[in-house]
Amino acid sequence: MNTAAASAPAPLTAIVTGATSGIGRATAQRLVADGWRVLAVSRRQERLDALAAEIGCEVLAVDVTSDESVNRLVARSVELFGPELNAVVHVAGGALGVDPVAEADLEKWQRMYDINVLGAVRVTRALLPALRESGRGDLLYVTSVAGHEPYPGGSGYNAAKAGEHMLAAAARLELNGEPIRVIEVAPGMVRTEEFSLVRLGDQEKADAVYDGVEQPLTAEDCADVISYALNAPHHVNLDLITVRPLAQAAAHRVARHQGL
Repeated sequence: MNTAAASAPAPLTAIVTGATSGIGRATAQRLVADGWRVLAVSRRQERLDALAAEIGCEVLAVDVTSDESVNRLVARSVELFGPELNAVVHVAGGALGVDPVAEADLEKWQRMYDINVLGAVRVTRALLPALRESGRGDLLYVTSVAGHEPYPGGSGYNAAKAGEHMLAAAARLELNGEPIRVIEVAPGMVRTEEFSLVRLGDQEKADAVYDGVEQPLTAEDCADVISYALNAPHHVNLDLITVRPLAQAAAHRVARHQGL
């Protein structure tokens, strides 16, 4: 019998939401490469199947705005990992529109709140018992600088991400003394294939968001930060990590150069 293999620690386990695009996808890929067992979840089954074939993770179609769907997530987590879970990386979210407050589309505001805030609450509440059971749990929320810095046209997304930020902050206080870290990663400008397109509904407008910006962040940049936070010794808690490209000094202040 290989005694070294027998004594090797079991791999850490994680659930990553919003895992079929952008930061969520890059995070699932990075954690698998780090040796974690990952259950990647999102609403799109075809993309999940492609992700599983590419990186070797487990997958499940989940809608974080549905209690029934999140209950299925809990059942699948137990089936795969047993009663324990080491990390929940909540990336599912998004922005819709750039309307000023005076012209707010309340349906879009409601949708943003449902996904970014209530979705995060629903997933947290459902999986917290398994994080407690592990004795080494992490709740990691990917929020946004938009939750800390208002900007014109951002009010709906500002409000939603500020709500998620406060969820993380309150959970950290409530879980103080338990072996569960609460980590918030707040990215600035990240160029992904879907975020601005979903927000603006037009590819040309989405591309224009990054015009003249030298090296916006990539999803992989954010995944590197998430990996560092999760793999740090468990007594080290990175409460809040703000990560921006060098060209961005604030949510509304970005250096742009002609010809880029």
